[in-house]
Amino acid sequence: MPQTRSVLTVFQAYFMRLSYFLILLCALGTVLWTALSAAGIWPWLELPIGLAGQPYENGGKLVQIGLMVLALMLAFYLPAHARIAALEHSHRDFRISVTDVARAYHEAHAADRRGAFQLASEFDAVKERLAYLREHPDLGDLEPELLEVAAEMSHVSHELAKIYSDEKVDRARTFLKQRQQEVDRFNERLEDARIVVQELRQWCRDVDLEESVAKAQLQRVREELFELLPELSVQLQDPPEPGGTSHSVVPMTQKRPPD
Repeated sequence: MPQTRSVLTVFQAYFMRLSYFLILLCALGTVLWTALSAAGIWPWLELPIGLAGQPYENGGKLVQIGLMVLALMLAFYLPAHARIAALEHSHRDFRISVTDVARAYHEAHAADRRGAFQLASEFDAVKERLAYLREHPDLGDLEPELLEVAAEMSHVSHELAKIYSDEKVDRARTFLKQRQQEVDRFNERLEDARIVVQELRQWCRDVDLEESVAKAQLQRVREELFELLPELSVQLQDPPEPGGTSHSVVPMTQKRPPD
């Protein structure tokens, strides 16, 4: 039965829309036909109409004009009938919508967080919230029962709105933003310090390498010098005196260079 009722309801809704469309189409058609007939472009309707044995020559014209007037009356009646049908449908199928209650509660809770409600007693607080919801431009289509439920829910969550008020939330966000900026500046300085340490480490490696190369070159020079000293000592010996004994020069022994 519920499925059959739902199918009939859907069929009725579509049939009513089709009827609205056909009535509007007939009204426009009859007005256009009558206007063209009055202008002499199209012929008038011709019907053999008579009363008490007396025929009427303009009977078709009168019937055509009457049909046009009837169609226009029905077309002008359609908006009022649509509003009445919508009102009956809303009263017949009314139920508390969770989405509508949530939307109204969100608006009331947001206003409570901004500090819009100041009354302390429960009755006055709920009444104040209900008046605010009724005057809200986005909630004018909701039923009073929905607004009352949302107002009561907003009063229950008043302490939560007081704790998480917009002022406190903004102050917390400002504090966190400042902390984030400090952390970003510290990370920038830390990155600069890492770059400096890397440069100093590379510089120390370069200096150690150059020092090792210099020590190796110095050792090579010393070795070459001590290899040349014996030859220089022989070349620097004094020539022998005539009739005398020759004084031999004692060669210098090569000393190990100190490390």
